[in-house]
Amino acid sequence: MRSFIGKLVLVLCVLNFACFNALAAKNARPKPPKEWTTFVENLQREMKARGISQKTLDKAYKGKNYYHVAPAVVQHDKKQAEFVMTTCNYVNRLVNKDRVAKARQKYKEIKKKYGKIEQKYNVPFNYIVAFWGVETNFGENKGKHHLIDSLTNLSYRNRRSKFFKNELYNVLKIMDRTNLSESKMLGSWAGAMGHFQFMPSTYNSYAVDYDGDKVPDIWNSLPDAIASAENFLTKLGWRKDEGWGMRVQLPWDFNFKDVGRQTTKSVKEWKKRGVKTFYGYNLPFDDEAKASIILPDGRKGPAYIVLGNFKRVMIWNRSDNYAIAVVTLADYIANPERKWSPLVASEQYTVNSDEILAVQKFHNKFSKDKIKEDGKLGSQTRAAVKVLQKKLRLPEDGYPDYQLLNKIRNYSAKQGFATPIPTKRPKKK
Repeated sequence: MRSFIGKLVLVLCVLNFACFNALAAKNARPKPPKEWTTFVENLQREMKARGISQKTLDKAYKGKNYYHVAPAVVQHDKKQAEFVMTTCNYVNRLVNKDRVAKARQKYKEIKKKYGKIEQKYNVPFNYIVAFWGVETNFGENKGKHHLIDSLTNLSYRNRRSKFFKNELYNVLKIMDRTNLSESKMLGSWAGAMGHFQFMPSTYNSYAVDYDGDKVPDIWNSLPDAIASAENFLTKLGWRKDEGWGMRVQLPWDFNFKDVGRQTTKSVKEWKKRGVKTFYGYNLPFDDEAKASIILPDGRKGPAYIVLGNFKRVMIWNRSDNYAIAVVTLADYIANPERKWSPLVASEQYTVNSDEILAVQKFHNKFSKDKIKEDGKLGSQTRAAVKVLQKKLRLPEDGYPDYQLLNKIRNYSAKQGFATPIPTKRPKKK
């Protein structure tokens, strides 16, 4: 019996050793090529020249191998959604019934516990909770990527190397200023950190130590995180009594060339042009307030009048859809009796990234003012679309619908945008 037990123990030890070796082999990093080693050495010299201490650089890099053959973060950065998500789909994904209920509960909790922070900075907590919910689902998804690892790889031969290298510098600067260890530096694949997903550069400019321990801890100290978010929005110029805007109804003869955040008019002027609330009432804002009309999905999608605070939300994340999701959730929080319902719009053409890329390439082929060919419907691309729509006498809403795409597909150097004339009479079947 003892002999059997001894053999069994021996077998288990061998199996454990084999499993340990297999796991170690799986987790082991490959030996980095000379180009990578040279890059990391030069990177450290550059960071030291910018003021990062040798002590911090040793914490971050000494004895560490961050090399990946195919870094997941780089692959993530290169990804593009096959289809550009409509405003309705995007907002309904982020602002659903469960999240609205949870946001209202979280609002009650932090209002009661941290109300003095709101009084100090004057950004209404319904917006703070909305950012919190959209960014990390109220702190549940703060990210587990090691930021030195991620940002070093994203700084190496990447399309946005300069941007990520600067964020890496800011992570190292945080370690210098706070004496936080590199193991504490965790976040999203792109470097965003903590409850509100601050980029490292945003942390260094706006993070606040509210709980008094002399370290702005946006990862584990909720009061620090909330105060930092409040401070950020305050420094951006948030106006407490202005609101952000609302969904509106446009008149049948609305001139779409005035659409876009770049075109700003007084609320009084928009009223004269027939813009009303979604339910047909007069706009409730100060007549002298400056506002813009945006159509994220073109003239067949939802229309919004947006004030200065909306544009401040977009500094946090430069996406119309993101900003609309945040302010929509903030409105639900501020109006606890309002029943949740999905955002809906009329049937519309959903453009995909390949079609946007085709528009960008077409524009660059004939225009001196080149735009980035990235398959994304940003502000430059929308402006280029409006130029094409004007040329083709289409409504200038800045959204590349099927009419514009068909014109581009059928364009010929000989006949331009004219409909091709058949050279032969089609045969009768």
